[in-house]
Amino acid sequence: MDVEQIIKELENLSNPEDLEGMARFGIDSSKAYGVRMPELTSIARKTGKNHRLALKLWEHGYTESRILASLIDDPGQVTEEQMERWALDFNSWDVCDQCCMKLFRKTPYAYQKIMDWSSREELFVKRAAFTLIATLAVHDKKADDNKFTKLFPIIIRESTDERNYVKKAVNWALRQIGKRNLTLNKKTVQIAEEINKIDSKSAKWIAKDALRELKSEKVEKRLKAKFDP
Repeated sequence: MDVEQIIKELENLSNPEDLEGMARFGIDSSKAYGVRMPELTSIARKTGKNHRLALKLWEHGYTESRILASLIDDPGQVTEEQMERWALDFNSWDVCDQCCMKLFRKTPYAYQKIMDWSSREELFVKRAAFTLIATLAVHDKKADDNKFTKLFPIIIRESTDERNYVKKAVNWALRQIGKRNLTLNKKTVQIAEEINKIDSKSAKWIAKDALRELKSEKVEKRLKAKFDP
């Protein structure tokens, strides 16, 4: 499939009701078709990995074309410059999160981009840093604990950002690290308790919400079963 055929298919799949739903969930629907994720995944399967096509789809500028670009791009061909350009184009949490989950986490630059982007002021660039932490905590099975404990200082530092899309991503990152294994769970609980002492509404919400899950019986049982079957 070429870019014109894909755009035509997106237009045919467009659903006005889904566009309304996107707006309700805080997704910018000004340039969107209203196509659901399973349908995008189906198109991606038919297309296969294609770096050039991904770049064209991204430039088309629609929510679904950009999510589709992240699904079909080859992480081995993604450059740091491309990541920077795409991150600056993020205008809603769904494109940001899908791009980080489906593509950016698989590149050699993922951990460096966390460090670079976590201190940036652009809303979705900063969110991308913490989305990457959350997804790498789940998917980077070979990473040692030190890779994640090194990220605690930036989680503490950015816990005072009151913007909803940032604080939710910081919270997500903290929780996912804490669910990785028993050792990180204990360390993350300590970090959350430290964050809870900060004089900030955002920090206290992040900490309390994370502690509620990380200290829950459900998480404790799952981690113990995982490492002591």
